[in-house]
Amino acid sequence: MEAGALVIDINEVAVPWPHRVCGQVRVRADTWFNFSTAINPNGKHRWGPLAPSARIEVDLDHPAQRWQGHAYLDSNEGDEPIHHACHEWDWSRSILQDGSTAVMYDIQGKVGQQADKLLALRFMNDGNVQPFEAPPRQPMSATLWRIQRRMRSDLPVRVVDQLEDTPFYQRALLSSELLGQTVQSFHETLYVPRLVSPLVQAMLPWRMPRRA
Repeated sequence: MEAGALVIDINEVAVPWPHRVCGQVRVRADTWFNFSTAINPNGKHRWGPLAPSARIEVDLDHPAQRWQGHAYLDSNEGDEPIHHACHEWDWSRSILQDGSTAVMYDIQGKVGQQADKLLALRFMNDGNVQPFEAPPRQPMSATLWRIQRRMRSDLPVRVVDQLEDTPFYQRALLSSELLGQTVQSFHETLYVPRLVSPLVQAMLPWRMPRRA
């Protein structure tokens, strides 16, 4: 941390065409949270937002880029691989009119092994965390990779922008209705059976290189 900001130094090599990615990222938040909760019944997988609503400043030397915008930072940890507990999940984050952040985790457990789990939490500007009653699931169109997705909203959901579409994961910006407000929501779907397929596992190192 530096003057209330989380500072991230980047020094990586991109793939599949090698080139340097170097620079610095700063994440600034008015309220930092020390919150963690289980996202599955046996408690072996945990999640918590560190900065549900933040600002990001990106300053890269290679490639030469500089920009800033709205940000979100959270933490996921587990005592076992995610495919042991989870079949799929739909997650969303929405900024409400008072500046608080509503987050919903709608998790379907592994068929025949784990129960489903629903988290609907509101992260207040004063540091408090308040549960709220989640609205019903609204169906959505499948992605180009045929990922089935759902969003909890009081009214039908509209896709504003499809940000990412992969064989096992999608992220989109949605317009939805939550707690009596029309909100823009970042939404993601993770489909675990595709994630653990041999073909996707062979592709992952090219998109997400790992180091020991």
